[in-house]
Amino acid sequence: MTNSLKVAVIGAGVAGLTAARELQRESHQVIVFEKSHRLGGTWVYDPKVESDPLGSDPNRDVVHGSLYKSLRTNFPRQLMSFSDFKFEEKLYDDPRINPGHQEVLKFLEDFATYFKLTELIRFNTLVTRVEVVDSVINSFVVESETNGVSLVEVFDAVVVCNGHNTQPRLAVDIPGIETWAKRQMHSHNYRDSEPFRDQVVVVIGNGPSGIDISREIAMVAKEVHMSSRSTHFNLGKSDKFDNMWQHSMILKIESDGTVIFQDGLSVEADIIFHCTGYKLHYPFLKTNGIVSIQDKRIGPLYKHVFPPQLAPNLSFVGIPEMSFTFTIIECQSRWIAQALSQKVSLPSEDEMLFDVEQYYQELKEKGVPEHRTHYIGFQTSYIDWMFGQTGMVLEKHVKEMFEYFNHCLMSGGIDGYMDVFSHKYRI
Repeated sequence: MTNSLKVAVIGAGVAGLTAARELQRESHQVIVFEKSHRLGGTWVYDPKVESDPLGSDPNRDVVHGSLYKSLRTNFPRQLMSFSDFKFEEKLYDDPRINPGHQEVLKFLEDFATYFKLTELIRFNTLVTRVEVVDSVINSFVVESETNGVSLVEVFDAVVVCNGHNTQPRLAVDIPGIETWAKRQMHSHNYRDSEPFRDQVVVVIGNGPSGIDISREIAMVAKEVHMSSRSTHFNLGKSDKFDNMWQHSMILKIESDGTVIFQDGLSVEADIIFHCTGYKLHYPFLKTNGIVSIQDKRIGPLYKHVFPPQLAPNLSFVGIPEMSFTFTIIECQSRWIAQALSQKVSLPSEDEMLFDVEQYYQELKEKGVPEHRTHYIGFQTSYIDWMFGQTGMVLEKHVKEMFEYFNHCLMSGGIDGYMDVFSHKYRI
């Protein structure tokens, strides 16, 4: 007989919707808390930006979304599907292999409608506290606020799905950057290129969004100078833009505003633009020190999902970065739902803690910094392991597509992987 529990899901984005579906399939009583008036999470475009362009002021009015107007996915639509709800089978307005954010939102809305998830969501409801009532029996107080009215409830389990693209992570370790008098902003508050018109811009970071935004800015800026830690880029002038350069890391910033790079070059910049990612942020979570966050590492988490001492009643979905997000979210959600139903068994608390400590040690021996704890890469080993927990089967052609995507990324790099991939797989 299924062990039906009262479960709170925090967030109605990709992770929250998927978790709600899997929990509902296991006959759990699900309530999804969504602070916005609509579902979609990070895929809802909001033209508003924050009053603090760096996003470092704790008293600012926070804007949840980080989408810019022209954003397209950095994954092909074939790799943004669920096992039984395929993106590539939907007919929308955008035929490109990398759809725009509007189409992803439509896909999620259709997903929610098809699986009757919308009726589980409390919109305009902010979760202000999730607190462990008793770590032995694993029950949780969830305090929420809707239109100024607070409500306190007790749940058997909580699944945290509030995303990790809201709290900017800044490059603060550069000498002189904190006293630099000119403009700085984080990509969280980027919507279009107009504020950069005729400016000399230094972009810190070279992930997919950093590259994409830099190219867009270069269409209107006087100069764009990209700086990164990566050694996978050719330093020097771009072969696609006459006003764009790739540099090594910033060495220091002079008081007169001159930015000096480790490659010996320097530039007098008007704007420093941080495309440096985001912090994990759970201001509502109170676990008496059982779960902690240090430099983008939340832990201890067994397989990036369960805190061993509170498993399976507290879990996190969508923590892994640089990964096949939709597929990982689906298999994590099913694992959580079936663990709560006692259809699958987790290792003992000590065994899970040992596994986490062993993982941390492996990262340390490889020289991987703590902020990359949850970067699992585009290998399929994590997906294969996760699928094995619940008996899910990764379709052969999908796995081949994943592996080819990883090959394209390794051979074409962040700058050209989609050209290689789309040459073989085209809608």
